[in-house]
Amino acid sequence: MIKITSEELLRYLYKETSEQKAAIIRAALQTDWNLREAYEKLVNAAKNLNEISLSPRQETVNKILEYASKRQVPVS
Repeated sequence: MIKITSEELLRYLYKETSEQKAAIIRAALQTDWNLREAYEKLVNAAKNLNEISLSPRQETVNKILEYASKRQVPVS
């Protein structure tokens, strides 16, 4: 049995493996339930990452704008 690492699973998930390696991983996912479970966790984590919406706090934006207004360079 070939050992497939979590890094290889991640590359497979994002289609960054060679076709040969992808075929090996696909075959392993069909027979190795522990590997399949690990892959499903990666799939779910990737979906959750895509749903996260990040934005800075308003306080941070205000500080940046305040700093920028003090640093304006006059146009000649």
